[in-house]
Amino acid sequence: MCVILEKEGDDDGVLLVSPNNFSAVEDNCIYRSGLPQPSNFPFLQSLNLRSIIYLCPEPYPEENLEFLRINNIKLFQFGIDGTKEPSAMSSSAITEALKVITDVRNHPVLIHCKRGKHRTGCLVGCLRKLQNWCMSAVVEEYKHFAGTKWRETDVKFLEKYDVSRIRHCLESIIYRYYGSKKRRLQYREESLQKPQMTSVL
Repeated sequence: MCVILEKEGDDDGVLLVSPNNFSAVEDNCIYRSGLPQPSNFPFLQSLNLRSIIYLCPEPYPEENLEFLRINNIKLFQFGIDGTKEPSAMSSSAITEALKVITDVRNHPVLIHCKRGKHRTGCLVGCLRKLQNWCMSAVVEEYKHFAGTKWRETDVKFLEKYDVSRIRHCLESIIYRYYGSKKRRLQYREESLQKPQMTSVL
């Protein structure tokens, strides 16, 4: 668990405690962790999050929902079952979640499941494949966060996931510039299906 001490003045400080298994996937824009606890809320505030991607089918904890409401953070929920069955990991849910991650309007974004190991690891692994990481590096990162609990079924899922699912979508996305500095991510086709959300705050 990461602990950061921020000093306010000469003697006083605020202790910021990160969620379990927390790490930056991409600095200042994409993060991963286990399920945040109330003690982690001050740390999450320091990230200035716009969005959270929650990968469990269970309802989001009410105290977490209240934190999101207060801080104007969007919740994208993709209910992926946490069992060891090979069929539990949903390619379609992973693809929809990747659409959220690759839309810069949702950054900074935190990805998490319960422990930040298997479902989160598979989603991040598929993102790495989209970033053209070699398979051995993808699996090494997955195992680093899963520890001794890593699953052969997850590794097989990562090996078989077809990144053309998301690349096909990204081909229809363009950047349009407004003025000299403003940039916004837009869909070329207005009818393009938006990422599925069970909860948006």
